[in-house]
Amino acid sequence: MFDPTSRYANVGDTTYTTADGQTIVYKKRRFAPPAASLPLLTLAVVAQSDRLDLIAYRTLGKPELSWRIADANDALDPYALVVTGRVLRVPRPPS
Repeated sequence: MFDPTSRYANVGDTTYTTADGQTIVYKKRRFAPPAASLPLLTLAVVAQSDRLDLIAYRTLGKPELSWRIADANDALDPYALVVTGRVLRVPRPPS
């Protein structure tokens, strides 16, 4: 259901059964790893008009890995990361 690079690709499914007996399948909650536990690839300085997907493309080669940068910087709001001049931790891509 999810692309292999998705943050939810390795999150398991669970079910909920409603009062009328209908079974609903959904993803379990994803817990982000502690930022310090992610091996560092590089540091990236946010340029004016940068977006997280552009930084991910520039550093990791794939814009859809922007969530990894958010995880590596303990960010719940990825938009808060893109402040001109801010230095971001960019983790190594998964192997």
